[in-house]
Amino acid sequence: MAVFVALGAFLMTLFGGWTAQRVTDRRHLVLGLAGGLMLGVVGLDLLPEALEAAGRPVFGVPQALLLFVGGFLTAHLVERLLAGRQAAHGAGEEDKVPQVGLTAAAAMVGHSLMDGIAIGAAFQVGEAMGLTVALAVIAHDFADGFNTYTLASLYGNTRAKAVAMLVADAIAPVAGAASTLLFTIPVELLGSYLGFFGGALLYLAAAEILPEAHHTHPGRSTLLCTVGGVAFIWLAVGLAA
Repeated sequence: MAVFVALGAFLMTLFGGWTAQRVTDRRHLVLGLAGGLMLGVVGLDLLPEALEAAGRPVFGVPQALLLFVGGFLTAHLVERLLAGRQAAHGAGEEDKVPQVGLTAAAAMVGHSLMDGIAIGAAFQVGEAMGLTVALAVIAHDFADGFNTYTLASLYGNTRAKAVAMLVADAIAPVAGAASTLLFTIPVELLGSYLGFFGGALLYLAAAEILPEAHHTHPGRSTLLCTVGGVAFIWLAVGLAA
């Protein structure tokens, strides 16, 4: 089931990359909705489940919450390292700029692999949990595909290389989900991982997707899409309870 659902992430990633070549004025609405879905999944479903599975306190703080903060900070650190490397290379050595684009795109592929593992891990908790996590992954994989193609092509790489990175990014979540069929994750470790993944997912929503959605179009329509995404997850969680 996890692998089948992960195919949705595969298709959404390809759709995001295809859209990157044909940007329209409605992209901000899609990103606004994706950010809302991610925020809803993290706050209303993923984090409560992680706390239930790995709520043992470590120096006064639940283990899942510590890893949640760790996931957020890790995502922030990776982004800052990539940004610093891009700035350093952009300062002069133009022959290395394409490599920077491929490095950043490869980081997106690694992130998508972990997305697939998160889907498989969530299905080990339960089908309802698996579907809600998959929904969050599928929602933000549009942005992943869009950004992977953009990063690869923006720094002077050929279209063929950009498409190759896009395809690798699309395959990654399916491969990640399939890998979880080979092993069963202990409950506490699963809760810890979901907490860490939730922190990283929240960072992507709060620091990348939502600012991008509202940057050029700070209108009410974008905000309504974001609120609608959160409300949809609340409804899904309520119906599944």
